[in-house]
Amino acid sequence: MGGGRRSTNRMVEKVNNRWEVCVSLSEGQFQQVSFVNGISTIKGGTHVDYVTNQITNHVMATVNKKNKNANVKAHNVKNHLWVFVNALIDNPAFDSQTKETLTLRQSSFGSKCELSDEFMKKVIKSGIMESLLSWADFKQRKELKKTDGTKTTKIQVEKLEDANDAGGRNSDKCTLILTEGDSAKALAMAGLSVVGRDHYGVFPLRGKLLNVREATHTQIMNNKEIENIKRILGLQQNKQYDSVKSLRYGHMMIMTDQDHDGSHIKGLLINFIHSFWPSLLKVPSFMVEFITPIVKATHKNGTVLPFYSMPEYESWKESIGGSASGWSIKYYKGLGTSTSKEGKEYFANLDMHKKDFVWRDEQDGEAIELAFSKKKIEARKHWLRQFEPGTHLDQKEKLIKYSDFVNKELILFSMADLQRSIPSMVDGLKPGQRKILSCSFKRNFVKEAKVAQFSGYVSEHSAYHHGEQSLASTIIGMAQSYVGSNNISLLQPNRQFGTRNMGGKDHASARYLYTQLSPITRFLFPRDDDRLLNYLSEDGQTIEPSWYMPIIPTVVRELGLGGALTSLIIIQEI
Repeated sequence: MGGGRRSTNRMVEKVNNRWEVCVSLSEGQFQQVSFVNGISTIKGGTHVDYVTNQITNHVMATVNKKNKNANVKAHNVKNHLWVFVNALIDNPAFDSQTKETLTLRQSSFGSKCELSDEFMKKVIKSGIMESLLSWADFKQRKELKKTDGTKTTKIQVEKLEDANDAGGRNSDKCTLILTEGDSAKALAMAGLSVVGRDHYGVFPLRGKLLNVREATHTQIMNNKEIENIKRILGLQQNKQYDSVKSLRYGHMMIMTDQDHDGSHIKGLLINFIHSFWPSLLKVPSFMVEFITPIVKATHKNGTVLPFYSMPEYESWKESIGGSASGWSIKYYKGLGTSTSKEGKEYFANLDMHKKDFVWRDEQDGEAIELAFSKKKIEARKHWLRQFEPGTHLDQKEKLIKYSDFVNKELILFSMADLQRSIPSMVDGLKPGQRKILSCSFKRNFVKEAKVAQFSGYVSEHSAYHHGEQSLASTIIGMAQSYVGSNNISLLQPNRQFGTRNMGGKDHASARYLYTQLSPITRFLFPRDDDRLLNYLSEDGQTIEPSWYMPIIPTVVRELGLGGALTSLIIIQEI
């Protein structure tokens, strides 16, 4: 039985006096040997299906639980099985006189064959799970190869401004500039008028790249942006790269905003390459970044000081005693804030703005995995707890270790993400919500106004550096009052602010919605307390306080979810 298979690969169980089962592994095709009342059913039948379905369903569930991306189906498991069934069945019915296939329904067998948990554990430990995971990995890699790029001089990708020498004999000298959106692409194109089009290409990214480390195979296959990057660079799945000679571009330059979200986009691109082609990160100068100032301080005597991170700018402000008199401060929210003239200046001094990422040792790979792998959640919590305010990359350095990027720049995004995702225990507000509440009090917001107009007011009076669309969404969220939204709405939902059925997503557009302060809000945050609060200041403008001091713990209003932490408030009677 089994054609010479080792006995250790066979799992045998005598379920009862009427059923005996043996299972072993098959080489990619289902095989069975079965008997009904001593008659050999060479083509199987319902009795074999009855036993096999129990095994395949259990193995399928276990494999997919082990690897959610495996997407193994029951028929895939069946193709890896060899099954023996010996059964005694009441009044069996066959498909023909030769009795090759049992056709009797399971309910008429006259007995049951329920395989034990112990037997199922033996099947799992037989090596079938490893075989299926290996098969699933091979299949996924084969499918991903369909989106591979090749080293060719001409390709058609929407919005790509290809370098003249890309894919040619000088391709190793070419640099692909990946920008954060179309406005950043316009800035890069202005810069190309300085450095030329022969060795520089530009491709705009649409927001944040997929975290491929935690994405499903289907998500990766259907992601057009990943496919485009592979085609533009000429990347081939499963290939080990020790040089860039076989690629269309020899360098990949990341050009994003200098804010926290820009750091996240850099991290996601590094994570993408590390997940599929880790050897490429070890190739000198393959991965580079282009940095631009996030703040420029211009003195009335003409002196211009650029700052490439907020901690660097804050440190300078402290060094001059917090007084910026005589200095004009300009905050560059995005690359679109820079003029074409500034873009040309940046590229004219390319060496000053270009930084090379370097791989020193395995700590670099561990740092990347720490930042993006779900398996590292506990380690990521510890990483965040070790954060020290003022941490930032020294932008004077020409070479940046991947571990330094993660621990000194990407961590700033993670901390900012937590701060804007999880409410403060003091007043129950996130930073954006606190800005909105502060402006509501400043405006004495007792007469209703359009959400779209109020978001503009908040942006102007609170030094809000993100998009007004995001601000409008926060205002709408603070006003929603359906069951499951806010326990207490600080703003009134005048018009259609969404329903419980759609989780609030069915709200009207911000230009049609009106809101104002809820009557209860000033009871929770008394006006007499306003003068006692510690107000923040930015660019010489007084903005919201560090936090408010409500008369009851308003943190019970809502919950939050961040990158590695979540808040869960157990509400008791107050």
